[in-house]
Amino acid sequence: MSQNEQAKIDVRALGKVAVLMGGSSAEREVSLMSGGGVLQALRSNGVDAHAFDPSQTDLSELKSHGYTRCFIALHGRHGEDGTVQGALELLGIPYTGPGVMASSIAMDKIMTKRIWRFEGLPTPDWRLVSSAAETAQALKELGTPMIVKPAREGSTLGLTKVSSPGQCEQAYLLASRYDPEVLCEEFIEGEETTCPVLGQGAGARALPVIRIVAPDGNYDYQNKYFTDSTQYHCPSGLPEHEEREIQRLVVEAFRTLQCRGWARADIMIRASDRKPFLLEINTSPGMTGHSLVPMSARSMGLSYEALCLRILASASLDSAQGQAAQPNAT
Repeated sequence: MSQNEQAKIDVRALGKVAVLMGGSSAEREVSLMSGGGVLQALRSNGVDAHAFDPSQTDLSELKSHGYTRCFIALHGRHGEDGTVQGALELLGIPYTGPGVMASSIAMDKIMTKRIWRFEGLPTPDWRLVSSAAETAQALKELGTPMIVKPAREGSTLGLTKVSSPGQCEQAYLLASRYDPEVLCEEFIEGEETTCPVLGQGAGARALPVIRIVAPDGNYDYQNKYFTDSTQYHCPSGLPEHEEREIQRLVVEAFRTLQCRGWARADIMIRASDRKPFLLEINTSPGMTGHSLVPMSARSMGLSYEALCLRILASASLDSAQGQAAQPNAT
């Protein structure tokens, strides 16, 4: 959004806004940080924004208290898995990010990979397992190392990089603590990148790619949110043709799942042949001080405050046939 576009948003037309944060998922702590940043940014733009924690207050009170749209800053279960989105559809309150179906599918890494593979989009090979023995068998089939993680969780919670058969049982037990469905995934050796997308349908556009260099290649929960050891390169420093291909790929992945509003896809570039592979797509990305969507936006001149306003302005309902609930222009 250019400064001119931002100036055209009638903040008063946005009405009373609830910033949904906290929630009951394992990512509650990060969600509170995201929501706090979004709340401050919206208020700095003159938006009548208020914090709302669905784990503390029933969602039905959004209607009775006169909220007219929601900025979803929830992460993980009961936040970006389609459940809150469905409730807001029933309440008739427009919300940010993808709709019910897209959110539900994107939260499930296995369903996401099945659709991407059907559509011919590159994603690492995988196995769905339900025991430690099946995890060990997956290691034989996928090779070493292998990633073991919950099928429906975020922020690398419950993830293990398995390098030997002896690690399979512990890796499976850890992942299954977060989800009964456990995903074993081929490990792609190479560079880790991520790329946000804003917009909808033919209007969806990729932001600049971020290249991530974590300590010892371990981009875990701690290194994501609570340390300054991880290096983020934006501009990415990748060859221009590689950056363009990643951007093309993430927009295609976004559209394939019928996402709208915003999202962020994670991609590995295989070192042996520089081929990019889609890992997953996040439909309610982090908005903390360490988060990547704001970083990418800043590199193209879009401030955190302007980014939050743009996302809020795109709030919509599935029941409105995907048409954005745009505020009136001044």
